[in-house]
Amino acid sequence: MNEKVVITAAITGAIHTPTMSPYLPVTPKQIADEAVRAYEAGAAVVHIHGRRESDGLAVGDVNIMKEIITSIKSRCNVVICITTGGALGMTVEQRVSPVTLYKPELGSFNAGSINFALFPVLNKFKEWKYEWEKQYLGMTEDFIFPNTFKSMKEYCRIFTEHGTKPEFEIYDSGMVNNVAFMINAGWIKKPVYIQFVLGVLGGLTPSPENLMFLVDYARRQIGDFVFSVCVAGRAQFPTCTQALLLGGNCRVGLEDNLYLEKGKMAKSNAEQVAKMIRISKELGVEPATPDEARKILGLKGIDKVNY
Repeated sequence: MNEKVVITAAITGAIHTPTMSPYLPVTPKQIADEAVRAYEAGAAVVHIHGRRESDGLAVGDVNIMKEIITSIKSRCNVVICITTGGALGMTVEQRVSPVTLYKPELGSFNAGSINFALFPVLNKFKEWKYEWEKQYLGMTEDFIFPNTFKSMKEYCRIFTEHGTKPEFEIYDSGMVNNVAFMINAGWIKKPVYIQFVLGVLGGLTPSPENLMFLVDYARRQIGDFVFSVCVAGRAQFPTCTQALLLGGNCRVGLEDNLYLEKGKMAKSNAEQVAKMIRISKELGVEPATPDEARKILGLKGIDKVNY
């Protein structure tokens, strides 16, 4: 295990909808406030999506993103990881535009295409707070989240041009090979930062065997790298704990899991961060500060962002 662990809080994401939890932040102020609270609880990194204030729909609006990240930066020095997943129907240029405009220290980089399916959750709710929720979730039965080699090559160019470190999101083992290819093709330089994302329907399920396989396979394909783990659903804390045992870092937050423990919803991202820190300290691992995370991940520094 490492002496320090980088704990990321994914504040709101684009998966959960307002009906699913009364604690899900949706307005720019709520998202920024939650990010600052996560930092105060011990998170070194916050992963940021934007939502439409009127109804909580996840959107790739760069003005909403700017409002959120400038508010966070004005209050603390946490590392901000901006999403480039975008919203439905956005072009590659639109998805990566937050990197072009704001030059963040860290940005998500989806390392391949995937069937990204959310539709099974429709059976769990009879009434919805907003009409868009049911339609949004249902359309994923016939949805592919596209990340082609052509688009990834363009992402690499833009990330490199603006000094933004990619956080490679790995949903399945083939994406490890994609990252290895990008390194060998000279599109991106080592050392790389990888995040294994488990539990999304269309990708690998969370299990001790699957995480151990992914880490081992990445070591054989890539060599040295820094990694984190995030998990959709109830296996979040057990699998994040395993990540620490394997020398990795971890992500918690309401983007991935709405619960603190069985039958008890998390009232904030900070609650999940605090729980993960308690677990890490029991294992003898201290949470990294934002500046320590910058050194671990090889980031350019908060003074070089454009917001």
